Amino acid sequence: MISKINHIGIAVKSLEEQIPFYRDILNLKFEGTEEVPDQKVKVAMFQVGEVRIELLEPTSEKSPIARFIDKKGQGMHHIAYESNDIEKEIEQAAGKGIKMIDKEPRDGAHNTKIAFMHPRSTGKVLTEICQSNK
Repeated sequence: MISKINHIGIAVKSLEEQIPFYRDILNLKFEGTEEVPDQKVKVAMFQVGEVRIELLEPTSEKSPIARFIDKKGQGMHHIAYESNDIEKEIEQAAGKGIKMIDKEPRDGAHNTKIAFMHPRSTGKVLTEICQSNK
């Protein structure tokens, strides 16, 4: 069951350039950075209330984030909802005609399993379901 918004993903060209705004100007709690090699991305996380802001920097020109920035520029990339049963969420969404980018959960940042729904099925919003492995 989806329980809350987990994070909002924002595509950026440079974490080094963007981290100070979120940490020093907005005074959000900086949780650190992590590289996710299979997604060709480096992320920085910030806590604000119960929601996190995830900055995504491409580590390769072949990264989906690099392609996003090339097409649309820096900005909001996706919204992620937290679930306690990601497999069930994938099955239910697909069963209701939602096009899934990920038909099986895959490893995400911060010890999570993730799956994306295609924006063509979600009102043009890239939607992520995530489940903590904690």
